[in-house]
Formats: sequence, C-alpha cells, structure tokens
Amino acid sequence: MPTASVDSNDSTAGSVQAMATLTIRNLDNAVRDRLRRRAAEHGHSMEEEVRQILRQVVEPTKPAATKEGLGSRIHNHFARLGGLELELPARNDTPTAASFEP
Repeated sequence: MPTASVDSNDSTAGSVQAMATLTIRNLDNAVRDRLRRRAAEHGHSMEEEVRQILRQVVEPTKPAATKEGLGSRIHNHFARLGGLELELPARNDTPTAASFEP
C-alpha cells in the first residue's frame, strides 16, 4: 500500500512559520508517476506541484470574463424586470453653438 507524504514546512524571509503537513495514503503508482512527470515539466518538486494544484482547486472562484460592456451588462440585468416607457417632453428650442466671446 503506497503512501505519499507531503511536508509543506517552509521558511520564508528568515522567519519560520508552522504549516500543515498532509499525508496521502493509497495513492496509485500511476498517479504518483504522472505527478512526478508533471512536476518535472514545470521544473519543481512533486511537493511544490501538489501545493500548486491544491491552491488552484481551493482558490475562490473568480467571475467569468465577459465580452459585454458595462452598459450591456446593466441593461441585461434589469431587462428581466420589464420595460418602462417614459414620455419625453417635446424639444422646442433649436440647439446653437456655444459662444466663447465676452
């Protein structure tokens, strides 16, 4: 019965922090071998590979990127509430160019 033990005790910037140690029992040899190859492809140890995989899996989910602009997203959000027809006042004056002379 193979046992994989991951010890994540690490020291950073001269200070030692207590970190969790995780032991994984009954890990298939094929899984261990694929993990070893994956770690080698990424240029680090199996322990670091496992840490990175676990970080990715338990990281809070980020909202999916969208191609819609902010205005379209706001419109779509409120569109399900139903439309509202507003009566616009008639425009009686003719627009004129601004005068910058005193």
